[in-house]
Amino acid sequence: MDTHSRFTSRLPGPAINPIVENSDEPQPSLSDLHDFEPKLEFDDTELLSPAPLENVMVGDFVLADDPELEPEEDVNPLEDDFEDQLREQSEQFQAPKNKCDFLGTDKQGRHVFGIYASRFPEKSQLEGFVRQIIKEIEPFVENDYILVYFHQGLKEDNKPSAQFLWNSYKELDRNFRKNLKTLYVVHPTWFIRVIWNFFSPFISDKFRKKLVYISSLDELRQALGLNKLKLPDNICDFDDKLNPSRKSAAAAPASHLTNSINASRQQQHKMAPTMQFGVPLKHIVVNSPCLNSIPPIVRKCVDSLSITGVIDTEGIFRRSGNHAEIMALKERVNRGEDVDLKSVNVHVIAGLLKSFLRDLSEPLLTFELYEDVTKFLEWPKEERSRNVTQLIREKLPEENYELFKYIVEFLVRVMDCEDLNKMTSSNLAIVFGPNFLWSRSTSTSLEEIAPINAFVDFVLQNHKDIYLIDVNQHAL
Repeated sequence: MDTHSRFTSRLPGPAINPIVENSDEPQPSLSDLHDFEPKLEFDDTELLSPAPLENVMVGDFVLADDPELEPEEDVNPLEDDFEDQLREQSEQFQAPKNKCDFLGTDKQGRHVFGIYASRFPEKSQLEGFVRQIIKEIEPFVENDYILVYFHQGLKEDNKPSAQFLWNSYKELDRNFRKNLKTLYVVHPTWFIRVIWNFFSPFISDKFRKKLVYISSLDELRQALGLNKLKLPDNICDFDDKLNPSRKSAAAAPASHLTNSINASRQQQHKMAPTMQFGVPLKHIVVNSPCLNSIPPIVRKCVDSLSITGVIDTEGIFRRSGNHAEIMALKERVNRGEDVDLKSVNVHVIAGLLKSFLRDLSEPLLTFELYEDVTKFLEWPKEERSRNVTQLIREKLPEENYELFKYIVEFLVRVMDCEDLNKMTSSNLAIVFGPNFLWSRSTSTSLEEIAPINAFVDFVLQNHKDIYLIDVNQHAL
């Protein structure tokens, strides 16, 4: 894609407070204001005839062919009332170097990126800012992904014009638009609704089901399936102000917190021996019939995906499987049922495998290796092979070593079919990196995910050297 193409955050339609489970099926409208939902994906065919956009102004957004046209001095009353509450929180906020954040993977294993209005530079620098965002997330958009726009912090001097938004969107690579599965807008104001209702006549219907308004961070966590979200303090403080009941609940008495921790520990002690999802790998190895420490459901997934005609499916790990089907299979496995995957959709099986890794109570590459792996790109190239081999052979527990080796060998077979499935080592690393390793206490930033993905890519390309010694010779 042209690195000079421009991208901007896209701001969605009407308020939808209920949480919609992600799936392959289009999300139904949950709002009585459905008729007012904006349509976000621009349809070029609707613009073949001249559109009456000249000399149209909504507040600071001006659409005009004449570059000399300036907005009138009259202030739109909508902006006075509904943007002040966002502006107050960001007056003293200093934007970090990051243009956007990697927030993790959602419950379907899709990458989630956060863009913040409070980080927008002044208007004269917006074009470069947008190019940097594109550069940061471009490696990930070949796969399904989620975008979260945090509206808090938008100010008069960093508010993009409507013409800028229009031009930026039209120049985006197709993958950015096609593979975006959901666009969440957090803390929207009436300003957002007015702007997108204004654009509605000129936009196609394709994006309508992808747009969801989110009124609180708790609602966002539930929608994404992420209990932990590392967000800037100004976003959290603003959410506390808008949702004081949540803050009060967070400040519950210490005795209640202690009781909750004790209950959680008791629950861990009562884990059913049949469980394979959401439990430690050691628990599965001890309680399930594992050959060489490979959990039965992992072996079933790999066997099903290794069949000719399946392993060469284009985008085998890039597309998202039906979330409801994946959840149903997980529940059956945890009850100890023998599931048959012969008639299950390939993307559902792929999603089940990714979900197993993501649901482990500790990542397969362990918290202990996190600091070392995130320094991978800092290692001299001539030392990487030795360092990676040492980490995997000497620091991974035996069951983690064997399962990691088993999955790597399978992914190498997937790579062998890359002419058909389009899954290169780099693509597979982007998909599996965040599922192999994550931070113990916080979300993983884009700066940290890059070396994790590079580490996995290196392992896939050099697996023969790393695993020269047979797995059963791995020393404890």
